[in-house]
Amino acid sequence: MSYQKITELLGKDADSLLQHECKTFSKDVIHAPSPNFVDKIFVNSNRNPQVLRNLAAIYNHGRLGGTGYLSILPVDQGIEHTAGASFSKNPLYFDPENIIKLALEAGSNAVATTFGNLAIVARKYAHKIPFLVKMNHNELLTYPTKYDQIMFGTVEDAWNLGAAAVGATIYFGSEQSDRQIVEVAQAFEHAHQLGMATVLWCYTRNNAFKKDGVNYETATDITAQANHIGVTIQADIIKQKMPDVNGGFTTIGFSKTDPLMYSKYTSDNPIDMCRYQVANCYMGRAGLINSGGESKGASDLADSVKNAVINKRAGGSGLILGRRSFQRPFAEGVEFLHTIQDVYLAKEIDLA
Repeated sequence: MSYQKITELLGKDADSLLQHECKTFSKDVIHAPSPNFVDKIFVNSNRNPQVLRNLAAIYNHGRLGGTGYLSILPVDQGIEHTAGASFSKNPLYFDPENIIKLALEAGSNAVATTFGNLAIVARKYAHKIPFLVKMNHNELLTYPTKYDQIMFGTVEDAWNLGAAAVGATIYFGSEQSDRQIVEVAQAFEHAHQLGMATVLWCYTRNNAFKKDGVNYETATDITAQANHIGVTIQADIIKQKMPDVNGGFTTIGFSKTDPLMYSKYTSDNPIDMCRYQVANCYMGRAGLINSGGESKGASDLADSVKNAVINKRAGGSGLILGRRSFQRPFAEGVEFLHTIQDVYLAKEIDLA
């Protein structure tokens, strides 16, 4: 996709996003994605050679291989949102082999999905694309509905099926978050011992985070602190929702803040809000990948291109898109993912 096409998709937001200069955290202090990102960041860490090998396998695979950027296909919605709700629009994905085929055809860096989905086709595909096993889930069969991430398998299970990485979700702010933090921290330590990389879905969830019609679960300040806890338990890559509001701590009236968080280190520009998330990932030492969100139909492509531009210019490492790709016909899903990847391949789009 040409740079001109990207600007067309951005529409009225093109100038404010493509010409923005970040004056909160200077780009000079950000550890931006680069072809030698694993060498630059992780060689001096406590990660063992097997982890470095698997991180390199992920960063060097697919259309974005060797750029430092990531395009990961995540399909755990069969558990998180029910299979019927997720796959009825495109029932070929009830068969998990088609999930792997989509990731391969789209040139993804890795495919992230459930134990069962990967295990049933492991011998055929584990050597063809890096596997990222999503270890825990919130399931929707319990009634009344509850919201809790529970483990669906072990680190050894992931290693046995040939995974390059494990992933997990923590619902920061929820009543169960303390237990989830301990469980995931222990699982990530074990995964590193066995040589697998670690990816954390740093989601915030608490009904009290919604006030006066605004959902602060995607607030810049709250999500960024979730990121900071995520890198503290040694996630190599952080997955976070794109921030769309700020001032969650001050509006709801909890936690601790400094006025500089809002006056100097963030602004109303979405790139600055995303950069605050990056800064809380050890200034980008742990790559930030923003999630795509639910499929809304006709606006999906423009919305995703906009998010990719925001993430890239903020210093993030890529997007992780699921429903917006697999809820389309196969060929359209491939083209959709290629279009988003083209944002990261466009040399005209640089760090703000």
